[in-house]
Amino acid sequence: MVIPLITPATEGALSVPYRAPLDVPYKLFEQVAWLLHEHRQARHTCRRKLGCFKQALLTLVHLRKNETFSHLGAGFGISQATAWRYVDETLDVLADWAPGLHAAFTGLGAGDHVLVDGTLTPIDRIAADEPYYSIKHRKHGMNVQVIARPDGTPLWFSRATPGRTHGLTAARAHGIVQACLTQQILVLADRAYQGAGATFRTPYYHHREQPEHYQQFNRDHTRLRAPGERAFAQLKSWRLPRRARCSTRRISTIVHTLLTCSCSG
Repeated sequence: MVIPLITPATEGALSVPYRAPLDVPYKLFEQVAWLLHEHRQARHTCRRKLGCFKQALLTLVHLRKNETFSHLGAGFGISQATAWRYVDETLDVLADWAPGLHAAFTGLGAGDHVLVDGTLTPIDRIAADEPYYSIKHRKHGMNVQVIARPDGTPLWFSRATPGRTHGLTAARAHGIVQACLTQQILVLADRAYQGAGATFRTPYYHHREQPEHYQQFNRDHTRLRAPGERAFAQLKSWRLPRRARCSTRRISTIVHTLLTCSCSG
């Protein structure tokens, strides 16, 4: 006879709490807490199960470690529904602080350039959800366009679109092409953006069959675009975008939240 280790009667008794460090800057944690404090003051909802600092910690743990709401609730002594509500509220507060597309170019001077590229945020979907399937990455996900400084510092994350959206199509839909043309900002992008025109510069096709100066242009172009991977690294350092289990409509809010966190941290 096999006796199960976990039964309804012993499930709670086997829950063992533990402490673990969270690798986020204290400055970011403090800023999130103060934004929540201002939000509560404006809505006159100061009496809560968790204080502002604990609610900020709850949300940052969810974003950094991609913990489920049931685990978060157990760790902070609240219900699963309350954990979801607190995280959802904090995401909305932080997303409102994310800079807009035109504000992202503030501080760029004449002769500066930016890097534009796209990344895929994997999601849980089945094969029938064709719009979310990226043939390039061979998985379901959401397409996010990223604008970064020459050193790779993220300036702006777009809202998320279905994974099969082409990079150039997404850039036009988000207004990136027109905004860069209006600001007269030089853009370095990969071959996926060929045909964007305006101020976009992309590598040449079949450059090895072209004269030497074409090959040199592609080498220089690749070298200047390489730091753009740092923006993706900052985004993916938060585990939630690595495997999002939420609604596809919620991913845009999460991405804008992570932009605020990246700029603040």
